[in-house]
Amino acid sequence: MKARLVEDGGLAASDSEQFFRSPAFLEAEGVTHTLAIEWEAELHLPVIVRPIPSSEHCDAISPYGYPGAAESPEPPPDPGGIDWSETGLVSAFIRDRVGDHPSLAGATLRSHVHVADGPGGIRKRLREQIRRNERRGWHVEVSPGGQVPDRGRAAFERAYAETMTRTEAAERYFFPSEYFERLLDSDRSWLLVAARGEEAEALAGAIAVASDGYLHYFLGGTADRALADSPMKNLFAAMIELGGERGLPVSLGGGVRPGDSLDAFKRGFTNAQAPWHTHELVCDPAAYEKLAAAAGTVPEGFFPAYRA
Repeated sequence: MKARLVEDGGLAASDSEQFFRSPAFLEAEGVTHTLAIEWEAELHLPVIVRPIPSSEHCDAISPYGYPGAAESPEPPPDPGGIDWSETGLVSAFIRDRVGDHPSLAGATLRSHVHVADGPGGIRKRLREQIRRNERRGWHVEVSPGGQVPDRGRAAFERAYAETMTRTEAAERYFFPSEYFERLLDSDRSWLLVAARGEEAEALAGAIAVASDGYLHYFLGGTADRALADSPMKNLFAAMIELGGERGLPVSLGGGVRPGDSLDAFKRGFTNAQAPWHTHELVCDPAAYEKLAAAAGTVPEGFFPAYRA
């Protein structure tokens, strides 16, 4: 088996029916290549090829979310039996699809995402809080991709930016407006925004996307001044309703770490879980070991070690 990189902006892996491999998403994420692996049916994995600082080497990483391959073969190919030399990569970090068996053997079970299959999983306490917000005037507007009003997108961007600042998120999560424009140009995306009473400006919002048999909660945020009411509860309930209309279970993802407060919050809306795998591929062992040794002490489980 051999692997190669196709420098085509990820178009060899694109699939307009599945958001996480659609041209809109791949372009928004800056995907540079398709990692093509010979198998019974060739696997196509969208990746971003990056130079490794202070070296002449490069590595690759999947775009954000749950892209994986278009299909997960059974049995999956063993990365140890793949000739990676043509790719020129030192390593590759691959994010797989949700709820399917892995694209490659030896996968890491990264987490279980929380899944709502219908509204029955929302806990009684949360339903009461959602109704309380509705009595206070909170309401949710849903706009399909390609039909998102500029004011709604702008309000979402403000709420999202305040959330990222408040949580001290990494710089990678502060996206420019063009990123959201591309995402919301897809007919596999929706913007949900929550406003209170007669206020013209939405104070919370979420992007939902349809891919691989799920409606996924992708990004969301709440303005600082709306935190006391926690309108994200109403957004999640509306997203679960949207999933029911589309005949799709809703993947709310998980927390930053399993068991944290965000993980527990999302669990309160769901009645199932689905596995999510990643792949940590060492394509050039000699170069990897040399770079890792130069990096010094590395947190346990960090991949690739030389980027710690």
